[in-house]
Amino acid sequence: MKKWLIIAGVVLILFAGGYLVLSFYAVKFIQVQVQKAVGPGFTIAEIKVKITHLSINGIRLEDPRTKQNFLQIEEMRIYPDLPSFFKKRLQIRELMILKPSFFFHRTREGVFVGPWVSIKKEEKSGEAPGKEEKKEGEAISIKINHLRIEKGSIDFDDMKTGETPGQVRLRDVDLEIKNIEYPIVSSRSPIELKGKMKGKTKEGEIVTKGWIDLKTSDLETSLKIREVELKVFEPYYRKRVSADIESGHLNVDAHIAIKKSVIDTPGKLELADLRVKEEGTIFYIPAKTLLSRLKDKGNRVEVQFHVKGNLDDPRFKLQETFLMRIGIGLAEAIGLPIKAVGESLFEGSGKGSEGLAEGLRSIEELRKKKEKKR
Repeated sequence: MKKWLIIAGVVLILFAGGYLVLSFYAVKFIQVQVQKAVGPGFTIAEIKVKITHLSINGIRLEDPRTKQNFLQIEEMRIYPDLPSFFKKRLQIRELMILKPSFFFHRTREGVFVGPWVSIKKEEKSGEAPGKEEKKEGEAISIKINHLRIEKGSIDFDDMKTGETPGQVRLRDVDLEIKNIEYPIVSSRSPIELKGKMKGKTKEGEIVTKGWIDLKTSDLETSLKIREVELKVFEPYYRKRVSADIESGHLNVDAHIAIKKSVIDTPGKLELADLRVKEEGTIFYIPAKTLLSRLKDKGNRVEVQFHVKGNLDDPRFKLQETFLMRIGIGLAEAIGLPIKAVGESLFEGSGKGSEGLAEGLRSIEELRKKKEKKR
């Protein structure tokens, strides 16, 4: 019996030693691939080869021309799948990104600029284009079983909104995506995101869960937003709201589906604890009318919406369509006779928010006339 215990012990020692050796060389291999990918504007402070994973610290990406910061990562950990080391395909059990910060913006012309920006490397003189294509064709395929982001932050500045840029600040972002392949293939990758949106006085919560096809950009997810301050979105609704909304928050429950560039998003939006000055209008509804109706509803109103359209169609404006649907839904929710008049009123009176404005004003005039007759 003692003899067998000795043999078992030796086998375990050899197995453990072999595992450590294989793991060490696997992460060394990954380290070489990472270093090859480092180009202009991309810097790494330190790379450590651990027994079970590769640790990359102090990652930073900036535009080499403008020096604008796009990305900072405190630490990235790569855990290789050892059996795949003997195959042509490299498999990563888990890619963990700790405390990353993403910075991007939209220009006044509507162009998004961020960490995905393509920084072209200078072509070597005398190198034939065919050789470059061959090198790309020989790139190793990679599969990531599990991508995890912990305690991330996202800063988005939107210059397209006008003089006052829109600012979205997400904090404590946790993201999980499974089954990622490179070169990218069409497949459904489960995705889940949780985060907090900063406001003037408090933070709201955002949760989304579903799947995404990284090649086609098709996706299907649920979206929950809880107690996000309305003032965060003021640059987006300001053109449709002349009244001063002092405070309030919104809750959203929606189902987002995008297939072949067609978005189909039904959902409901709840406005709560609104504090609004009586002068002006809110989505072309007189503020006084809205406030009087809200008193009967406990200062809460639930708005149903359904947005559908082709994102590739230049005539389809997602933001305009969404705000118009919110305006119609808000009027319906507080009892203005939208359904009785029919949505053709909006379509016939003009396009987008202008048609909505004329429609709601007409409805309000009809209401006043009825009240005078009484």
